[in-house]
Amino acid sequence: MTRVKICGITSVADALAACEAGADTVGLNFYSGSPRFVSLEKAAEIREKLPAGVQVFGVFVNAALEHIQEVAKTLRLDAVQLHGDEDRAMVSQIAAIVAVFKALSVGADFSAATLENYPEASGFLLDAADVRPGQYGGTGRLSDWGVAQQAARRYKIILAGGLNFENVAAAISQVRPYGVDVASGVEAAPGTKNLAQMAEFIREARRADQELSAPVAQADRLRAR
Repeated sequence: MTRVKICGITSVADALAACEAGADTVGLNFYSGSPRFVSLEKAAEIREKLPAGVQVFGVFVNAALEHIQEVAKTLRLDAVQLHGDEDRAMVSQIAAIVAVFKALSVGADFSAATLENYPEASGFLLDAADVRPGQYGGTGRLSDWGVAQQAARRYKIILAGGLNFENVAAAISQVRPYGVDVASGVEAAPGTKNLAQMAEFIREARRADQELSAPVAQADRLRAR
């Protein structure tokens, strides 16, 4: 089943609504330049209210190693998402204490071989190429699904970039990713989720999973005859 990650959660109410709708993971953004930034105090409040079984990713952009370690320990993060220019050494150091998903911007010149530069990463988040200096994700632009499809054959890929309830099913059907990530695609305003769109996004992701599993189930029944 495709993991559904609702990123850029800034309130307990949005976090609980995401969980009630069936989200597997919530993302808390610690990049101060983002409209979805949350303080450590607010993040701790959100973390405390989450039901068991829901994973929490911490999103960081070019943050100091010590800061990431402190937040990961304080919040008991399930994974860290590095969304900046972090090199292999940084990925390796953080991977020693918590799972790391390295975010990469997929532009016209992107090569899937780039993923080989981060062997310690647990997986990768593939986002659309940033179009403005200082903007790391949340652009609402589509990433390259063809590149993501190729990468998903070898790695755990979380597909991001321009996803919403209207296209997430098609994205899952084509790419077959480990997970999908949405932030701006289910928002009423930056940092505030549209609860109806968020629930519809998750329903569409589950529908895509069911459609993909149906031919497999049918083939298994035929072999059992």
